[in-house]
Parts: sequence; C-alpha cells; structure tokens
Amino acid sequence: MLLIDGRQGEGGGQVLRTSLSLAALTGRPFRLVNIRANRSKPGLRPQHLTAVRAVAAICGAELAGADLNSDTLEFRPGYPPAGGSYYYDVGEASQSGQSAGAVTLVMQALLWPLLFADRPATITLRGGTQVPFSPPFHYFAEVARSAFACFGADFRCELQSWGWQTAGNGVMITHVNPIPRLEAVEFLPVASREVRGVAAVSNLPAHIPQRMGQRAANLLAQMGFKPDIQPVRAHGAGPGAGIVLWLAQAGFSALGRPGLPAEKVAETAVNELGAFVDDHEAAVDEHLADQLLIPMALAHGRSQFTTNKVTRHTQTNADLLRQWLEVTITVDGRCLSVEGAGIAASNQ
Repeated sequence: MLLIDGRQGEGGGQVLRTSLSLAALTGRPFRLVNIRANRSKPGLRPQHLTAVRAVAAICGAELAGADLNSDTLEFRPGYPPAGGSYYYDVGEASQSGQSAGAVTLVMQALLWPLLFADRPATITLRGGTQVPFSPPFHYFAEVARSAFACFGADFRCELQSWGWQTAGNGVMITHVNPIPRLEAVEFLPVASREVRGVAAVSNLPAHIPQRMGQRAANLLAQMGFKPDIQPVRAHGAGPGAGIVLWLAQAGFSALGRPGLPAEKVAETAVNELGAFVDDHEAAVDEHLADQLLIPMALAHGRSQFTTNKVTRHTQTNADLLRQWLEVTITVDGRCLSVEGAGIAASNQ
C-alpha cells in the first residue's frame, strides 16, 4: 500500500484526485493521510467524497474513511476499470443534500481510468459546472478535451443544465470510449488569432450576457483577435453569470457577483487571455499545464510543453506522479518534459 501525505505541495484536493485515478489504473491500494490539510476546511468535502465513491464504483474498491470531513482514506481497488453507465450527485455527499461542488473535478478523477476500461462509459454528474477554483464546463469540454485528444483520448461532453455557485444542480454528461494506449505529444506555441467564447447567465436579465459578450468582443477586436462570443441565457437552478474564452491550448474565465458590472467580468477574462498571448513562448496556459501531467505520465514516449507559469498545483502533481509511476519528469524553467510510463489497457 502506498502511503501519501496530503500536506505535500499545495496540499489540496488534487493529491486525492490523482491518487484515485492512478490507483484505479494500476490496481495499487493507497492510504492518504492529512487530506486537504492546507485548506480552510480540510478533509473530504462533498466534491471529493463524490470522486472517491465514483472511482471506487468503476474498480470495485474497498474503502475506509470515506466519510464527509474525513482526513484519512484507504482505497483498495478490486478489479480493473469497468465501463458502463454511472450517475453521481455531489449533493448526495453533503449534509444538506445540495452542493455546488465542481463536477469537472470529479470527472478529472474518472477520465483516465475509464479511458482504459473494458467497455465504453457514460458518466452523468450533478453539481457545480461554473464555480470558483475549478475548470468551468467549457474549459473542460473545449480546451482540455482538445489537448487530451492529441494523446489519443476519446471522449465527449454535453451540458444539460448549468450549476452556479451555491445552487449547484448543473448536469454534465461525459461519454468515454476506451483506447489501447496514449501516445506522447509535444505541445508548441500556436499563433492563433481566433477566440471563441460564451457569456452566460441563469435567472438574470437578458441584457447581462449581451453586455459581457459585447465588451469582450470589442476588447479582443482592438487587440487584433477575431472573436466569436455567444451570449446565452442558460437553464440553471439559481442565479449566476460568467464568461469563458478559449483559443488553441488555453482558456480563461471569470464569474460575476452582485455589484460587479458585466463589463468588468468580461475585462477580467480578456486581460488574462491577453497576458497569455503576449508570452510568445508559452504553448499552454498554467491550468492546462497542471492537467496535462497525468496523460503525459501515462503515455508511451516523451511529451513536452512550455507554459506561462509553473504553479504549485503543477509541481505537486509532478511530485505525486513520481511516487506512483516509473516516470522521469523534468522541469526546466517554464518547460516541462515527461518520459511516460507507457500504460496500456489490460486487454492489450
């Protein structure tokens, strides 16, 4: 059994999610202590407990400590990842029965083992789809999915309803097709001037997404981009507003809040996009860099990218992957390279 200290690095939920994915893939059990010790509310929160239960279901894992707020977890896989249809509501893991815990983060833990499952899988997740400190749905579906597809990952996502902070109850469905293996990728900077995006609200006046989208489009056009920003009045359980912008290998988002003008929300996302593009050496944004390490570590061959910033999340994931797999991860300034472990499906 692999013993992992949840205080390492940034000390958040990523240590748990990466460990769940790799335990299901390798069949190796682990014991995680000091779960999310560096957070204001440590231990397993509803989102994390949902990920534990979901990954356990696809590999028949025995669990100890899988309780709300638990700071220790034992996870013992029972069999290789199994496809099929699965449904999880983050709210069911909370005391109130409602939670806006991020479903995209739950899907991060499930994706990699399901890509090596015995048959296709359909995962329906209910919770937060556009909430702080997590990838919004469109980032996962447009930016991350495109990057993962370069390795050979085969999946698609659909958004049935939007889940904003507090209210949650958004629904995301992901269809995953098994693959025999992942192939290494070298990501190079892409000089694209096309920016796509969505400016959305739920249960708020129609002029708000129009204003967000128009402000973003005007600013982007002034910067020399070709914007295509769609204003949307979205179906969702509670009020919410936000914008997501993306281009090749990078995405940027901002959420609204009471008292913050729609134009300011747009400006936040546009400014972040502009700063990334001005860094001509960066191939992927800092959040994608963090998410690329797992497929790079699983792939056959040597993968590489440059990023605008090597975050503590990325450093933590790199250190954790070295504990789980026979991989060589090199960080040279803002360039990361990984000689993958060459994981293959169990039926290969």
